[in-house]
Amino acid sequence: MRWSGQLISGNTDPTEEDNSPGRTQPVQVGLFAASDTVVRTFDTPGFRGAMFYEVRAKSVLNKVPGESPMFGWTINPYRGCGHRCVYCFARKTHTYLDFDAGLDFDTRIVVKVNAPEVLRRELARPSWQQEHVAMGTNVDCYQRAEGWYQLMPGIIEALARSGTPFSILTKGTLMLRDLPLLQAAAQDVSVGLAMSVGSIDESVWRTVEAGTPSPARRLDAVRTLADAGLGCSVLMAPILPFLTDSPEQLRATVAAIAEAGARSVTPIVLHLRSGAREWYYEWLQATYPSLVPRYRALYRNGSYAPSWYQDRITSAVREFAKAYGLNRPKPAGEEQPPTFRKAGGKPPARAVESQPALWDDDELSPS
Repeated sequence: MRWSGQLISGNTDPTEEDNSPGRTQPVQVGLFAASDTVVRTFDTPGFRGAMFYEVRAKSVLNKVPGESPMFGWTINPYRGCGHRCVYCFARKTHTYLDFDAGLDFDTRIVVKVNAPEVLRRELARPSWQQEHVAMGTNVDCYQRAEGWYQLMPGIIEALARSGTPFSILTKGTLMLRDLPLLQAAAQDVSVGLAMSVGSIDESVWRTVEAGTPSPARRLDAVRTLADAGLGCSVLMAPILPFLTDSPEQLRATVAAIAEAGARSVTPIVLHLRSGAREWYYEWLQATYPSLVPRYRALYRNGSYAPSWYQDRITSAVREFAKAYGLNRPKPAGEEQPPTFRKAGGKPPARAVESQPALWDDDELSPS
């Protein structure tokens, strides 16, 4: 993916008092030449310490490589994410821009300011076949910066007008701002919505997902979408070993998801790829140092927890979901909601016999 364009003007017309823009200047960063990119800072408390690199994209429709990808096309109007989730698998992608996968990923956000207009051109091509487009598969399209840049309304309208079905996965309650647009789009194309809520444990949330709305607010958004007739699935992800995976925590989270009126729940266990792995361990050492040896034991074979662990977690969640009336088969002819899974995530492997009990700490000591 390459961008090029002309210098972006620093002139803006802010409509909210505390959203006034700060300084702007041309810079060179990663793939972008100084003539293509402007950096903007804000004095707003929510944006303090962050820099926004405004670029002009040549293309925003991304073809997903591979023979049978989970989805064929994606749109990512941002790179980097102010949600600051310490486990985010997309952190590695920031290094392609000569940024680091840690603090830079959280605070140096690339914004494709012309995304809606470029998308309209791409969707108007005779070759476009109205294939499904997924959003939120890399970084969150409803992160806090979207409140200022407002790229998603134009993107939603462009997709709907072209007859292109789409789905959105987010942790951002800002999606409710676009509820009328989503309702209108759903009259013309298939619209799949999903909220990511890994746990309702707020003591963990405050440190592991510091820039996100609380789990309670996200579930309120699920209820609002359900009441509006759109429906919303929940991606219960990531489930954090030894932090949010006890039977009591899993049951409480599934119960809250069911109470919010979610269409379905899909559990995913934490995976730690390069970039995210180092940043997560640094956070773990600072916040829960006693868990570091247990994590190194559990993830000693790579980025993913062993299949027996994943199977038992997902089986437990499915049992709780069944008990609370979630994930029931739809009547024949009724459209099924889309299944969401983070790009690169592995499906649970077949259960392995004679594995240790899920919460047996002795079996997870380092070898």
